[in-house]
Amino acid sequence: MITKFGSLYAGHVDLEDIGFDATPVNDRWLSDERLASVFPKAEAIAIRMDELGFDTFWAAEHHFQREGYECIPNLLMMYVHLAHLTKTLKFGCGFNVNPMWHPLRLAEDYATADILTKGRVIFGVGRGYHSREIDTFGVPSTLTDSDTNREVFEEQVEIMMKAFNEESFSHDGKHYKLPPEVPYRGYTLKELTLVPRPLTTPVETYQPLVSASQHAMDFMAKHGIKGIIGGGAATGGASDDVVKRWQETLAKHGKETELGGDLIIGIATFIDDTEEKAIGQAKKYFEENMKMFAPLGFVRGLSEEQLTALGRGSEARSAGLPTMEDAVKAGAWIVGPPERVTERLMELQDRYPGLEEMNVGASVMSTEQSVVLDQLDLFGNEVMPTFKNQK
Repeated sequence: MITKFGSLYAGHVDLEDIGFDATPVNDRWLSDERLASVFPKAEAIAIRMDELGFDTFWAAEHHFQREGYECIPNLLMMYVHLAHLTKTLKFGCGFNVNPMWHPLRLAEDYATADILTKGRVIFGVGRGYHSREIDTFGVPSTLTDSDTNREVFEEQVEIMMKAFNEESFSHDGKHYKLPPEVPYRGYTLKELTLVPRPLTTPVETYQPLVSASQHAMDFMAKHGIKGIIGGGAATGGASDDVVKRWQETLAKHGKETELGGDLIIGIATFIDDTEEKAIGQAKKYFEENMKMFAPLGFVRGLSEEQLTALGRGSEARSAGLPTMEDAVKAGAWIVGPPERVTERLMELQDRYPGLEEMNVGASVMSTEQSVVLDQLDLFGNEVMPTFKNQK
């Protein structure tokens, strides 16, 4: 039963010229002041979500994005600040990109944020697909060398879980040997203790189900990691096959759940008087989102010609690209009046009885702060109470 709602803000600035006909992504280079505007925008969104009774504010870690799309490099630092501006809202890391961190530094920083916010930060781990980011920090991205990226990521997760859950630990792997066997104050180091450790263990952790490979699902289930489908760069909506395989994987690892259990499903929503009006309002945001993410491999089935057209302004309009209408038909977006959005979410709840939380909202790339807040108001006041009042 769906009783919790979150919303993802990936860290984009307000942009005026957006859509297929507007400035190509690679031609954007914003001022320092514009790029820093994501922080007061995050404050405004978090405060409004808290007032409306949303459960979780999700954001994404990214680096070096002078184009203005994903401009939050440190979620944990921002969340300590936002927690002190809000009362009950939790803050989800969607996601900390492990290969850009030393695993013990990330574990320490999370534990510190967990303590300072009194348990209001939700941990999230991801592998990283932006080569400009990941490779710059010294580990190949999923697009550059997926196998090495996976190896490093999985070893890092194992180290962090040891650090969180054991009073002292050591690790001897392919990429990390912790601690190094060096002399320290008259003895040779053999084990370490994370200081501080989180308030509550095991640490609730989420990971995106993007490719949804069986290997990834087995790894997540082994470590007690929950999944997120859709939202941000990932294709929105739910896949019956992925949800069913996730349930089967959990069962294989000893955890029986109803269909949809240990998952959050993300779907973009846009509320207006009619579906046609909603599509008309949201189309430019959908198009800008595709301009950003399609070249990174997140829109399947596009030809090289179509990807090239996305970087050439008005050429995209005649390139046969997927449309907002296609996304609505596929279930990646739910649009229209509040009762229509409620109906569609109820259908999803019936299909996945174990699903307890969803990510919703209109905060895709380039959506202005005023529009994000208006959409949160509409959803929070006219859709969410139906689910919050369920028994």
